[in-house]
Amino acid sequence: MTVQQQRPDRPSGHTKRGVLRRMGEFSARHALPVIIGWLVALAVLQALHASFGGTYSDDFSLPGTQSYQGAQVLQQNAPGYGGTGATIVLSDSSAPLSSVQSQVNQTIASLQKLPHVLSVQSPLPSSTVPQNPAALSANGQIGYINISFAQNPSSYGTSYLNGVDNAVAPLRAAGVEVEYGGPLGELARPASSDRTSEAIGFGVAIIVLLVGFGSVIASIVPLLTALISVIVGLAILGLVAAALTFASVSPTLATMIGLGVGIDYALFLLTRHRQQLMDGADPVTGAGRAVSTSGHAVLVSGTTVVVALAGLYVSQIQFIGRLGIAAAITVITAVAGALILVPALLGLIGRKIDALHLRRPIAEREPDTEGGKQGFWERYARRVERRPWWFLATGVIVLAILAIPLVFIQLGHIDDGADPTSFTDRRAFDLISTGFGPGANGPLTVTVDQASVPSGNRAALASNVNNALMHVPGAASATPVQPVGNGNVLVSTVIPTTIPQAKGTTDLFNNLKDTVLPNAVAGTGAQTYVTGTTAAQMDFTELIASRLPLIIAVVVALAFLIILCVFRGLLVALKAAVLNLLSIAASYGVVVAVFQWGWGGPALGVSGDVPIESYVPMMMFAIVFGLSMDYEVFLLSRVHEYWLRTGAAKDSVAHGIEVTARVISCAAMIMVSVFAAFLLSDNIVVKMLGLGLAVSVLIDATVVRLLLVPAVMTVLGRRAWWVPRWLDRILPHINPEGDAQEA
Repeated sequence: MTVQQQRPDRPSGHTKRGVLRRMGEFSARHALPVIIGWLVALAVLQALHASFGGTYSDDFSLPGTQSYQGAQVLQQNAPGYGGTGATIVLSDSSAPLSSVQSQVNQTIASLQKLPHVLSVQSPLPSSTVPQNPAALSANGQIGYINISFAQNPSSYGTSYLNGVDNAVAPLRAAGVEVEYGGPLGELARPASSDRTSEAIGFGVAIIVLLVGFGSVIASIVPLLTALISVIVGLAILGLVAAALTFASVSPTLATMIGLGVGIDYALFLLTRHRQQLMDGADPVTGAGRAVSTSGHAVLVSGTTVVVALAGLYVSQIQFIGRLGIAAAITVITAVAGALILVPALLGLIGRKIDALHLRRPIAEREPDTEGGKQGFWERYARRVERRPWWFLATGVIVLAILAIPLVFIQLGHIDDGADPTSFTDRRAFDLISTGFGPGANGPLTVTVDQASVPSGNRAALASNVNNALMHVPGAASATPVQPVGNGNVLVSTVIPTTIPQAKGTTDLFNNLKDTVLPNAVAGTGAQTYVTGTTAAQMDFTELIASRLPLIIAVVVALAFLIILCVFRGLLVALKAAVLNLLSIAASYGVVVAVFQWGWGGPALGVSGDVPIESYVPMMMFAIVFGLSMDYEVFLLSRVHEYWLRTGAAKDSVAHGIEVTARVISCAAMIMVSVFAAFLLSDNIVVKMLGLGLAVSVLIDATVVRLLLVPAVMTVLGRRAWWVPRWLDRILPHINPEGDAQEA
């Protein structure tokens, strides 16, 4: 076999390699101070988080949308109708609510005194607040109190609930069932804990590592370093949350991603270190070489994940962008833990890494080119080489079948009716559906700004709007428009016939916004808006859907450039982008089938078929695209390393698969178990993300890495590493695993 030396115009990466190697050797040589430093930092950050950490809430605004503009018009002209609305639902199965009139009045008076409350409406006649007759059921046994808050009440913290609970105490003492709906109900949900999911993920990870590597100590190191890194990252996230508003799902998302990549990164470094020990290196040198080689791949992979998450800011929606920041924080701490804490532990353990072993460690082997004994994965790679088009077609067909449901995806907002009955907002949802119909859970507030309309024409304007709102398809009822506040604004409440997450409610919203209301005020100079919580959620969905293609394009382009700079091959970079898109499409399809079509939703604790939460595909894309680059970088770096040494394209693929397939498979199984464990969460969005991420990693590590990548690389051959000379000169040089000789 002819050996091809590395091209002289290709830098060896000595400078970067030297920095990483020195850092790895320093950590290994000074293991105790480094480990103690991490533990002290962990304790300090936890203390700071406990004292100064912020809270998480789903309070966000969408400047520029018509629902936001309508809310601003209401806030300026009728402050009592602005803000964020919530409901307190009352039910008495034995008597009409009029029998507890005095208790209702007491509750109303107490609610008015709470901070941040703009207005209160009662379902019963009241001398202190306006009555909302539509808020009392026909039999008088179910009603609801409307409350308008200055902000989303979920941002006030759980302590705010004490005041609300005290206010409704007289009603509960009288035997009335009291439930909280809307944002107030979200605040009242029981505190969710991810400890069960984390424990399950860790348990499976230990089993996988023991089976895959046969060493007790080697199995503990990745889990321990990942856990410490994630706790550090979550503490930092909590401190940042004191200055910025992060969604309530942010800590769970950060935990999922941090654990997944933290275990992966530590595992790849540990595998390289063990090989160095088997080759005769001392523990300090082995740790330094592992950091200077696989550490490069960790840096490249971590950078790719962070870049993909940062691409969410292309949406220009802070809510989405900050979800990316939350996940990126734990990715960064996972990289730091892998490059600093892992070599310290390896140095402390020394050659005892395999002291408690179930079987002997397996060494890497060179690909056999002369018919000798081959490893399992090398035999598999040679089989792919013989029939690459057959394996390529099989992989594409599998992904295409899985992606079919994606064609029918319906984005939307999951309403409270899909939550478990242990949640107060779900019970409030059911009571309102019983007393007023399902659409009463998602009222639409029609707002007409008539400030520019002469006073003599306003009566005719109100009549036109009332006529337009009569018999609108999909509307169960509409209250007559009436002036509020300073009289410059007309308001009507339209109740859909369907639940908030149904397509019929979205159709009604679009019909009102785009056709019914503009036609009703044509030529008058008035401006119309459909606002309120339900309208804002639908505007959010439309905004996400319109910007998702741009985010996909930006993230794919950035990832393409990173792979191109690292591996200096146009076709390799193009292959990575295309295959990752196919993998993500397949995982989208599985999520649609399970949740939207209901194929397994009930088994996951989801009530009925639900739409795909509008921001889930966007988050999944950024996360999955970044994570899939983990395996892409680690596999291709070993293929590329052997290619630079030998120039043998097919042998390089066989070598890369032989030395990485086992560790990639173990890493993927661990990540799948970590993500899948979050299916136990009560939060449906977390369930969606958990399933989507688990499926995508599983597909990526099996169909993509074991079928498509070796098949495509075999078909491309030497052409995979081609890059025009002019482009090679201007691209920055990034070595994925240091110099080949260092490896």
